[in-house]
Amino acid sequence: MINFDYQRATNVAEAIRLIGGDPKARFIAGGTNLVDLMKSDVEKPSRLIDISRLPLNTIEATAGGGLRIGALVPNSDVAYHPLVAERYPLVASAILAGASAQLRNMASTGGNLLQRTRCPYFYDTATPCNKREPGSGCSALEGLNRGHAILGASTSCIAAYCPRGNSPSLKKRIPPEFSDVVPITASPIGSPAR
Repeated sequence: MINFDYQRATNVAEAIRLIGGDPKARFIAGGTNLVDLMKSDVEKPSRLIDISRLPLNTIEATAGGGLRIGALVPNSDVAYHPLVAERYPLVASAILAGASAQLRNMASTGGNLLQRTRCPYFYDTATPCNKREPGSGCSALEGLNRGHAILGASTSCIAAYCPRGNSPSLKKRIPPEFSDVVPITASPIGSPAR
């Protein structure tokens, strides 16, 4: 693992300021995916900005009958929340079926939405991978690919998205520069127009 700077943001504005000047900086909260990627040398952030103590950890009912789930809500809290169980039982079931209790307690909802593919070639920095390095190629196309996509794949990547927890139910298109945590609802940190 590489050396990196560490800073804890005390508010949302500070988190935006800290990440704004450093394209290699990454947010970290639970770190259950980002730390693995750093250990494998897939991610090499220059700085980790800890946002785990920001006020993005609530689950609230919305006027339209939905739920606003903060990016820092642990997956275990989402799974056992009464409103989630009542209104979105499949989300609760997916979280409980998708990870161990230890991971559910650490993993943040925002980080879970952003976790990277589980393709073994993505984690193997000695092989080409378009998800890791665009334009380098996809080793899974001609390599061992039994667990990869057969429908909806492209000629540039066949990695199946096989995350833990709630990601299949809630996955959104969020720019990769919002590394580990992005609020699910519109907020300053989650704004793609950073």
